[in-house]
Amino acid sequence: MEKFWLKQYPDGVPAEIADAESGTLVELIEASFREFGDRPAFENMGASLTYAELDARSAHFAAYLQHELGFAKGDRVALMMPNLLQYPIALLGILRAGMVAVNVNPLYTARELEHQLSDAGARAIVIVENFAATLEKVVDKVALEAVITTQIGDALGTPKRLLTNFVVKHVKRMVPSFQLPGAIGFNTVLADGAKQSMKAVDVAPDDIAFLQYTGGTTGLAKGAILRHRNMVANVAQAEAWLNPWIDQGNEVILTPLPLYHVFALMANCLVFMRQGGRNVLITNPRDIPALVKEFEKQQPTAFTGVNTLFNALTNNDAFRKLDFSRLKFALGGGAAVQRSVAEKWHKITGHPLIEAYGLTETSPAVAINPLNLESYSGSIGVPLPSTEVAIRDEQGNDVPLGEPGELCVAGPQVMAGYWNKPEENDKTFFPDGFLRTGDVARFDDAGFLYIVDRKKDMILVSGFNVYPNEIEDVIATHPKVLEAACIGIDDERSGEAVKVFVVKADDTLDEDELIAFCRKELTGYKVPKHVVFIDELPKSNVGKILRKDLRQA
Repeated sequence: MEKFWLKQYPDGVPAEIADAESGTLVELIEASFREFGDRPAFENMGASLTYAELDARSAHFAAYLQHELGFAKGDRVALMMPNLLQYPIALLGILRAGMVAVNVNPLYTARELEHQLSDAGARAIVIVENFAATLEKVVDKVALEAVITTQIGDALGTPKRLLTNFVVKHVKRMVPSFQLPGAIGFNTVLADGAKQSMKAVDVAPDDIAFLQYTGGTTGLAKGAILRHRNMVANVAQAEAWLNPWIDQGNEVILTPLPLYHVFALMANCLVFMRQGGRNVLITNPRDIPALVKEFEKQQPTAFTGVNTLFNALTNNDAFRKLDFSRLKFALGGGAAVQRSVAEKWHKITGHPLIEAYGLTETSPAVAINPLNLESYSGSIGVPLPSTEVAIRDEQGNDVPLGEPGELCVAGPQVMAGYWNKPEENDKTFFPDGFLRTGDVARFDDAGFLYIVDRKKDMILVSGFNVYPNEIEDVIATHPKVLEAACIGIDDERSGEAVKVFVVKADDTLDEDELIAFCRKELTGYKVPKHVVFIDELPKSNVGKILRKDLRQA
């Protein structure tokens, strides 16, 4: 397809990036260490690490893996923790040692954890003690050779480390009892590693950097193989887009999204490290009052989030009173941004929500809106430099411009495939190498992309396609609605029917009022047939609404 979207590129953004797939994350990381040594790199709970300190500590971690554990290039090491300073130390140590990072959601059940550790063939895991009881249930069923445990406050320095760990464990009782014989503490690992020298490893662009597991919404999670060249290319693509607005070495990004998720891993961690930014890590993003206080204290120049987080903030009285004069942009991804939320954000902050699109399998960024966007458009933007996008039918044919079809992607950021899943690769890629995203999308005449919905979430009512995103967007505009989610359920007459789950913002809202509102805004077959009022929608740790849980309700 002709890249007709290039006319929407801001001045200075190239259509293609030369040598996009050259280099490795190790080279990128170590260049940042050299260039920004004395600048703060990561901050959490009032403690911070400079780039030079991160250089030293990650080297100590790498040396421990190499010398004390005897691990080698290509070995898989799992990370199971929220946003703490220990995360970048361990992550960068793993990469510098030529090993493969396997990010694990700390909220996984024992079954999910066992599957991921076994599937990845992880030799070691770094885990926060709060979740160690889950590991205990499966540790005898997996092939781990080393367990490294850490407490929430381990990187905060004395005496704050001791106080924080005491409060978390004994006052708030957030650490269930566990037994993991032979486990070694994180700070002991760093101390022992400091006695050794990290061995230089010949890491190549085609080497695997991450086994990044998908959410497993349709079954067991699959590991996307993200090579160094995939990640380096995506950093370069994002960097090219952001460069006109970035003041290298002087940006502050607030990070409530977990770094183990590919969105924050790329946008907040790797891209802003490359720019010498200061990354403020939020350990518990569900504590909205604490997040608002940190926003006020840090006055970030950049902020990333998902729709549910933006919604929570815009409904917080204290947030609405903050000074947003230093904020340059706020980036929304991970799930569709709703128009009502985006418009509230713009009104409160004076900045539009810049929506972007990506997925685990594309490292993750595929498309983004111009950062000088004047207002929310509902579009996910235009494809990034060096990215090919096609809208296709089931047979792989391009659909007419403006018509919906499956969004398919090719480019240097696209994964090599799924780990040990050749049959999944056959279903996921067209013969010409284009990745099938599973998302229904369309182009407009100007080259902007619009996501219609997930193919698997589409509801078929009497032969008509109904997309949950549209229903949710409409219901979210009702002044008495806080949040809404939509699913399809079996129906004898129409095949499927629309069912919505609604969190009220006003207790006076009832089913009749909501249905009457929908009838004014939606075609008849799209109007919900079933309405359930609910106190809270089930969400992933990133904030995505879990429709699969609603289907089981």
